[in-house]
Amino acid sequence: MVLVVAIALGPVSGAFAQTVNYTMEGGMEVEITHPDQVISGREASISILVKNNGWEDKQDISFGFSSQDGKLSASPDEIIIKKLSQGGSHGSSIDVSVADGTSPGVNFLNVRYSQVLVANNEIPQPAIFHDVAIPITIKAEPDVTVYASAPESIFAGAEFPVKVSITSHDVDIRDVSVRIILPDDVGFRGETLHTFSTIKRGEPVTISSRIITQAEEINSEYRVPLKVDVIYTDDVGEEKTDSETAMLVLRPRIFMELTTEGGIWIGNFFIAPYISLGTIIGIPAGALLTLLIRRKTSRQNTK
Repeated sequence: MVLVVAIALGPVSGAFAQTVNYTMEGGMEVEITHPDQVISGREASISILVKNNGWEDKQDISFGFSSQDGKLSASPDEIIIKKLSQGGSHGSSIDVSVADGTSPGVNFLNVRYSQVLVANNEIPQPAIFHDVAIPITIKAEPDVTVYASAPESIFAGAEFPVKVSITSHDVDIRDVSVRIILPDDVGFRGETLHTFSTIKRGEPVTISSRIITQAEEINSEYRVPLKVDVIYTDDVGEEKTDSETAMLVLRPRIFMELTTEGGIWIGNFFIAPYISLGTIIGIPAGALLTLLIRRKTSRQNTK
């Protein structure tokens, strides 16, 4: 028996699928597509495609499914194909249930394969058997990731970008509400509450907003929490809550600051943006003056 493994990109019952190909005696090709992960208490589908690429007919082809510890159960637990002529194929599927409360980890669904080759399409030969173990990772709960992205440090009297990303890795979720919470001394431009009827599995949703800090200058730095609460309903109708907190450093503004849009603060004066920058950068005035002098000198030398 020759084993070839290939990873498929398509979903199978809400989980990423893995397709395994087997070449059996007599040119029989068996393709089993199963979920890579299944959540405890849920069901998933396994599809089987068998092709007779040999010169002779096959009969009494069967697939029997079992689990050593009983944590995985198949319905039906057996597939029987009475006859498969040369060049013929047959496809079937089964539902696999994971017992509620099953501990996370790898479990195996055992497959007992058998077939009878009909020599010269007339004389049945002794049945052959092969055992295959399909590894399936059991997860306790669906994973929903909440990620808040903001500058590490902010200063008074300016605006800063903030992004919130929500990704459901295993199942579709619905009735999603996202609330962004900031302390009273930090303003916010944009909606603090966002709702989505559905977020598809594996498709991140991103919210972009802006933080507006207080105008009064501060003398020392302190941490400002940016909290994101997400409430949603999962695939079995249970309401769940996830949250993420990002700590920002609110610090005194130095004499010269470059903002995310490329604007420049010089003391209490703001010069409009002229270049796009990806992060907040604080550059002392002396350093910027040195850069300007070097740039001017370089230009003179090229004349």
